[in-house]
Amino acid sequence: MKQSKKDITLSEKDALQDLLDCEKLLMNYYAAALTEGSSQAFRKAVLKNYTAHAETQFQVFEQMLARGYYEVQPAAKMMIDQNAEKFGKIKKQICAAQ
Repeated sequence: MKQSKKDITLSEKDALQDLLDCEKLLMNYYAAALTEGSSQAFRKAVLKNYTAHAETQFQVFEQMLARGYYEVQPAAKMMIDQNAEKFGKIKKQICAAQ
């Protein structure tokens, strides 16, 4: 038996997850366009769209979090400190190379 569109519905959680995934994908496309753009007007338009989608993505994330659809695990202080030290060293290397 063939299903029609009206027979297929997404749950709220699935719909929000789909929206979140789409917003993340759009942000990746805009980030790529921003790095490849060669005119100031184009880059400005892309950055405006990127910012708008970043805001939408965060709003969807907050809705998922509020509804218990997305769990965030807090990072251990030790992990944060290790990564801060690691990236601090990389930043010093980059600055020294310039």
